[in-house]
Amino acid sequence: ECNCDWGCPCSFDAPPSHGSCRGVYTWIIDKGAYGDVKLDGLGVALPGLWPGAVHLGHGTQLVLIDGRATPAQRRALETLGKGEAGGPFAVFASVTERWLPTIVAPFEVRLNGIRSTIRVDSGKVYDLVLSRIKNPVTGEEEELYLDKPTGFTAKRSELGMSTVSRFKAPGLEYDNSGQYAEFSRFAYIGP
Repeated sequence: ECNCDWGCPCSFDAPPSHGSCRGVYTWIIDKGAYGDVKLDGLGVALPGLWPGAVHLGHGTQLVLIDGRATPAQRRALETLGKGEAGGPFAVFASVTERWLPTIVAPFEVRLNGIRSTIRVDSGKVYDLVLSRIKNPVTGEEEELYLDKPTGFTAKRSELGMSTVSRFKAPGLEYDNSGQYAEFSRFAYIGP
């Protein structure tokens, strides 16, 4: 989710809707591992802020790790989140100038496509409720998808909005409620 208008111009290599980019990428891992460390069922998020388009750099980010993770899993998720193992995370790391301290807190997740919810630390750190975009004339929900076979985070995304989207941590805070959101399945292969 981010502060852009619906459709997020970044998906089309265009500047952010409102000049800067702020948002949270969250990954919930169905099944996965980093080396020998299993990560099944855990979450990791990358809240961030960029003064302009993400690809122009100068971003501020932090890694937000599911509190259920063991110390070994926390190290693995932080290594992945900071891009030290390559992949999509390395793309975000390459445009990040400043890393804030990593936060470990309990994730409450209900996955249901574009109707998913995520609360971190009972919503005190992150509170997200996704929904479909509503047609401005009829008020009916729109079913929208973006297919991007060359996309680096996902190949197909279900597009929607954040009914609620609030993030708060030392050095980084915003409310993107009512703005753009997407839900995607992903498959990454690496070490």
